Amino acid sequence: MHIGQGGTCRPLASDRRREGSRNHPHAGLAARQIRTLLAAALALACVLVGTTAQAQPASANYPNRFVRLVVPYPPGGSVDPVARLLSEKLTERWGQRVVIDNRPGASTIIGTEVVARAPRDGYTLLLTANTHVTNALLFSDLPYDSIRDFAPVATVYKAEFVLVAHPAVPATTLRELIAYARANPNRLNYASAGAGNANHIAGEVFSRMAGVQMTHVPYRGGGPLTTDLLRGEVQLYFAVPVAVLPPIQTGRLRALATTADARLSILPDVPTFTEAGLPGFGIRSWIGLFAPAGTPEAIVNRISADMASILALPDVRERLESQGQIPFISAPLAMTALMEEDAALFARAIREANIRIER
Repeated sequence: MHIGQGGTCRPLASDRRREGSRNHPHAGLAARQIRTLLAAALALACVLVGTTAQAQPASANYPNRFVRLVVPYPPGGSVDPVARLLSEKLTERWGQRVVIDNRPGASTIIGTEVVARAPRDGYTLLLTANTHVTNALLFSDLPYDSIRDFAPVATVYKAEFVLVAHPAVPATTLRELIAYARANPNRLNYASAGAGNANHIAGEVFSRMAGVQMTHVPYRGGGPLTTDLLRGEVQLYFAVPVAVLPPIQTGRLRALATTADARLSILPDVPTFTEAGLPGFGIRSWIGLFAPAGTPEAIVNRISADMASILALPDVRERLESQGQIPFISAPLAMTALMEEDAALFARAIREANIRIER
């Protein structure tokens, strides 16, 4: 590894991992490696803060052409509204178009690789969830390094999960669902937006904590998943509220519990998991913005500052909060620390639930 333009870490070609077909059975080892890398990244970032002023010319004319925002999910998913919102606000602020490029598939790996291999100039950005962290724990054959190949820019929001069921499921409460699932092993299935996603891990952890057996059905994003869920082709889903709020309100889906500490204002009649009888269940999601590693530090800081300004706008906060999303402004240093916390949390969940993924 060497220090690239602008002072950020840039991996050598030999640092990149080869594609393969092995799964990742050692979440604990992976978590320690991730924590080591994140600690190094955090220390380096602290040193580089003092060099930002020297790199100011790199951002003086940024951006002077359109910026591509890669979203590793299909159109219509839960990330789509915030991607469109950020595209709109950044375009207004920069005077240059921010174009959304949906690249779904392989648990976000396809779209994420596009950004890992993009020029390190700030004109290709990644908007993704904390799946970025879990993939590093679950897959040993990623075609990129989740830590070395990316520069954290800013977090956007946190989101709780709500467990929803198709009305055909014979349960109107969480306790009834657990009782039915225990009496009928593997009779129920639950969907996720992709193997290794936070909602996949949530389903596995729920199954372990509740003492039930259910079948996991992975999709290539939340859009097609929600369509099949409404048709009754899958039965359960740990969703972010924005993805399922309208069908909950119209009775096409039944909300059983949320992972929030207190009831959500947009779902006031839905109990928390603690209220519903399963305390300690707290898997959550967040969305953040990344750039390729080696992007000039001044450009990363410029984007991060602009994101903070946008997320502080009253209309932006209102739009996010109306969808059950909690605006969460976090600069690169704090985002790196958040990723380290998630690596520890999810590594434990993956290990205890014995989650194995093959690609």
